[in-house]
Amino acid sequence: MKIIPVIDLKDGVVVHARQGLRERYQAINTALCKSSDVFRVIEAFLGVCKFDTFYIADLNAITDQGNHKQLISEVLTRFPQITFWIDQGYRKYDEAAPLPGNALPVLGSESYRNETVSEIKAYKNNFILSLDYSNANALGVPSLFSDPTFWPENIIIMTLERVGSNHGPDLNKLTEFCRQYPDKNFIAAGGVRNKQDCVLLSETGIHQALVASALHSRTIKSEDIAEISGKKIPR
Repeated sequence: MKIIPVIDLKDGVVVHARQGLRERYQAINTALCKSSDVFRVIEAFLGVCKFDTFYIADLNAITDQGNHKQLISEVLTRFPQITFWIDQGYRKYDEAAPLPGNALPVLGSESYRNETVSEIKAYKNNFILSLDYSNANALGVPSLFSDPTFWPENIIIMTLERVGSNHGPDLNKLTEFCRQYPDKNFIAAGGVRNKQDCVLLSETGIHQALVASALHSRTIKSEDIAEISGKKIPR
């Protein structure tokens, strides 16, 4: 099991995501990090474990209320050894403006419509797909959920109502995806609370999980990460 820390950016700061209710998200102030400054938050996560991959959601870009392009560019420059998965909402593929080498685009289903979904194929599988759900409803164009020809190897199953909810991951949905598409690598997002949840995910065939709240509240600690990853984690 690999834990991937999550950073949600809104209006220039890192916020605490809860159940997809983005208008209510507040700046981070947790046991792990009192500051909502993105660089301080990243350093706090790295103090738990030398993570090599992070997920960043630019909530302003996703909701068409500006973006954090400059700030994210600074993050990529300051941490060149880390790979960042970046969700910036709908983005048209631009061959002339590739992302830096330590960035990988996340294309979320909620940001695509029937008239734009075909553009995803221009990425030639060099992206991560996020299949987004809210209260069991699939968000975005239906063909992204039903047509695996759109799918890259790595696919996030994002259950927004479970984000920051302390209700646990949606094991039933994740198990069904693993059963139907055993050749894909599915990544859990939403509801991971502790080491036991990670163990249950691993037993269903999920070996990566996006995590924020459990790291901030310290219900997943360094020793838990070392145990579930099956190796000694450098500190």
